[in-house]
Amino acid sequence: MSIIKNLIGGVAGAVALNILHETLKRFDHDAPRVDLVGEEGVNKTIKAAGGQPLSGDKLYAAALSGDLISNALYYSTIGLGKKKHLLARGAALGLAAGLGAVTLPEKIGLSDAPVTKTPRTTGMTVAYYLFGGLVTALTIKALRK
Repeated sequence: MSIIKNLIGGVAGAVALNILHETLKRFDHDAPRVDLVGEEGVNKTIKAAGGQPLSGDKLYAAALSGDLISNALYYSTIGLGKKKHLLARGAALGLAAGLGAVTLPEKIGLSDAPVTKTPRTTGMTVAYYLFGGLVTALTIKALRK
Protein backbone atom coordinates (compact mmCIF):
# COMPACT_ATOMS: atom_id res chain seq x y z
CA MET A 1 0.00 0.00 0.00
CA SER A 2 2.90 2.33 0.67
CA ILE A 3 3.90 2.27 -3.00
CA ILE A 4 0.40 3.36 -4.03
CA LYS A 5 0.42 6.19 -1.49
CA ASN A 6 3.84 7.30 -2.71
CA LEU A 7 2.66 7.29 -6.33
CA ILE A 8 -0.49 9.23 -5.44
CA GLY A 9 1.68 11.75 -3.61
CA GLY A 10 4.02 11.97 -6.60
CA VAL A 11 1.11 12.60 -8.94
CA ALA A 12 -0.23 15.29 -6.59
CA GLY A 13 3.16 17.04 -6.55
CA ALA A 14 3.58 16.81 -10.32
CA VAL A 15 0.07 18.14 -10.95
CA ALA A 16 0.55 20.98 -8.45
CA LEU A 17 3.86 21.92 -10.10
CA ASN A 18 2.26 22.00 -13.54
CA ILE A 19 -0.80 23.96 -12.42
CA LEU A 20 1.52 26.55 -10.88
CA HIS A 21 3.65 26.68 -14.02
CA GLU A 22 0.74 26.86 -16.46
CA THR A 23 -0.99 29.57 -14.44
CA LEU A 24 1.98 31.86 -13.82
CA LYS A 25 3.34 31.69 -17.36
CA ARG A 26 0.12 33.39 -18.51
CA PHE A 27 0.51 36.34 -16.13
CA ASP A 28 4.22 36.88 -15.49
CA HIS A 29 6.69 37.93 -18.18
CA ASP A 30 9.61 36.45 -16.20
CA ALA A 31 7.90 33.16 -15.39
CA PRO A 32 9.88 30.07 -16.37
CA ARG A 33 8.86 28.26 -19.53
CA VAL A 34 9.72 24.71 -18.55
CA ASP A 35 7.27 23.60 -21.23
CA LEU A 36 9.54 24.99 -23.96
CA VAL A 37 12.53 23.03 -22.66
CA GLY A 38 10.33 19.91 -22.58
CA GLU A 39 9.10 20.46 -26.12
CA GLU A 40 12.66 20.91 -27.36
CA GLY A 41 13.63 17.69 -25.59
CA VAL A 42 10.72 15.76 -27.10
CA ASN A 43 11.56 16.83 -30.64
CA LYS A 44 15.28 16.22 -30.16
CA THR A 45 14.49 12.69 -29.00
CA ILE A 46 12.08 12.06 -31.88
CA LYS A 47 14.65 13.31 -34.42
CA ALA A 48 17.38 11.11 -32.89
CA ALA A 49 15.06 8.11 -33.32
CA GLY A 50 14.52 9.03 -36.98
CA GLY A 51 10.99 10.35 -36.59
CA GLN A 52 9.26 13.50 -37.70
CA PRO A 53 9.19 16.34 -35.15
CA LEU A 54 5.86 17.25 -33.59
CA SER A 55 4.31 20.70 -33.50
CA GLY A 56 1.38 22.56 -31.98
CA ASP A 57 -0.97 20.75 -29.64
CA LYS A 58 0.63 17.34 -30.26
CA LEU A 59 4.05 18.62 -29.19
CA TYR A 60 2.58 20.37 -26.15
CA ALA A 61 0.64 17.23 -25.11
CA ALA A 62 3.70 14.99 -25.52
CA ALA A 63 5.89 17.31 -23.47
CA LEU A 64 3.26 17.79 -20.75
CA SER A 65 2.60 14.04 -20.53
CA GLY A 66 6.29 13.27 -20.25
CA ASP A 67 6.70 15.98 -17.63
CA LEU A 68 3.80 14.73 -15.50
CA ILE A 69 4.93 11.09 -15.65
CA SER A 70 8.61 11.75 -14.97
CA ASN A 71 7.92 14.21 -12.16
CA ALA A 72 5.32 11.92 -10.57
CA LEU A 73 7.77 9.01 -10.54
CA TYR A 74 10.61 11.19 -9.24
CA TYR A 75 8.48 12.81 -6.54
CA SER A 76 7.10 9.42 -5.45
CA THR A 77 10.57 8.58 -4.12
CA ILE A 78 9.99 11.19 -1.41
CA GLY A 79 7.88 8.57 0.36
CA LEU A 80 10.81 6.16 0.70
CA GLY A 81 12.49 6.11 4.09
CA LYS A 82 11.39 7.13 7.55
CA LYS A 83 8.19 9.06 8.08
CA LYS A 84 10.03 11.38 10.45
CA HIS A 85 12.03 12.92 7.57
CA LEU A 86 9.26 13.09 4.99
CA LEU A 87 9.05 16.90 4.76
CA ALA A 88 12.83 17.25 4.71
CA ARG A 89 13.03 14.73 1.84
CA GLY A 90 10.27 16.60 0.02
CA ALA A 91 12.19 19.85 0.34
CA ALA A 92 15.55 18.29 -0.55
CA LEU A 93 14.30 16.38 -3.60
CA GLY A 94 12.20 19.34 -4.75
CA LEU A 95 15.22 21.64 -4.44
CA ALA A 96 17.41 19.12 -6.27
CA ALA A 97 14.87 18.89 -9.11
CA GLY A 98 14.70 22.67 -9.37
CA LEU A 99 18.46 23.02 -9.48
CA GLY A 100 18.57 20.29 -12.11
CA ALA A 101 15.92 22.08 -14.15
CA VAL A 102 18.14 25.17 -14.41
CA THR A 103 21.53 23.47 -14.83
CA LEU A 104 20.90 20.33 -16.89
CA PRO A 105 19.28 21.62 -20.11
CA GLU A 106 22.48 23.21 -21.42
CA LYS A 107 24.52 20.13 -20.42
CA ILE A 108 22.26 17.86 -22.51
CA GLY A 109 22.14 20.13 -25.53
CA LEU A 110 18.91 22.01 -24.84
CA SER A 111 18.38 25.73 -24.41
CA ASP A 112 18.35 26.84 -20.79
CA ALA A 113 17.04 30.32 -21.69
CA PRO A 114 13.38 29.50 -20.91
CA VAL A 115 14.29 28.68 -17.29
CA THR A 116 17.22 31.06 -16.72
CA LYS A 117 16.14 34.17 -18.66
CA THR A 118 16.55 36.39 -15.59
CA PRO A 119 17.68 35.73 -12.02
CA ARG A 120 14.00 35.91 -11.06
CA THR A 121 13.15 33.27 -13.67
CA THR A 122 15.86 31.00 -12.30
CA GLY A 123 14.60 31.45 -8.74
CA MET A 124 11.03 30.79 -9.78
CA THR A 125 12.06 27.60 -11.58
CA VAL A 126 13.74 26.24 -8.46
CA ALA A 127 10.79 27.34 -6.31
CA TYR A 128 8.27 25.54 -8.55
CA TYR A 129 10.03 22.20 -8.07
CA LEU A 130 10.47 22.81 -4.35
CA PHE A 131 6.72 23.47 -4.18
CA GLY A 132 6.03 20.17 -5.98
CA GLY A 133 8.26 18.30 -3.55
CA LEU A 134 6.51 19.80 -0.54
CA VAL A 135 3.04 19.09 -1.96
CA THR A 136 4.14 15.49 -2.49
CA ALA A 137 5.46 15.14 1.06
CA LEU A 138 2.33 16.64 2.59
CA THR A 139 0.07 14.44 0.45
CA ILE A 140 1.95 11.27 1.42
CA LYS A 141 1.87 12.34 5.06
CA ALA A 142 -1.90 12.84 4.91
CA LEU A 143 -2.43 9.49 3.14
CA ARG A 144 -0.41 7.65 5.81
CA LYS A 145 -2.65 8.87 8.66
